[in-house]
Amino acid sequence: MPLLEPVPVTLRKTLTWDQGRELARWARIETTLGIGVYFCHAHSPWEKPLVENTCGLLRRWLPRRSNLYRPQHALDRIAHLLNTMPRRPINWNSAHDTYNRLTVATTM
Repeated sequence: MPLLEPVPVTLRKTLTWDQGRELARWARIETTLGIGVYFCHAHSPWEKPLVENTCGLLRRWLPRRSNLYRPQHALDRIAHLLNTMPRRPINWNSAHDTYNRLTVATTM
């Protein structure tokens, strides 16, 4: 949970995940962070539109069936590009700018 701990408590309300083995410790996350964890139904992509949209965007740099074993700096570059690109659902702001704005608003 170290990745979620810096997120302000007011922005940590729930997590909604796909059903995968990598999420087996969901109860520990609920207990440690005090947030609800929910799982989407199998084969129901409309229950997780952000995940589906992000996967589609990631395909620009990581095509299906591509080797994901890449240097960390290459993956960090992709993450930076993804987080700083303008997004229509957030009025053409980037996810990075929107998160920063929400973080500042919750700490004031």
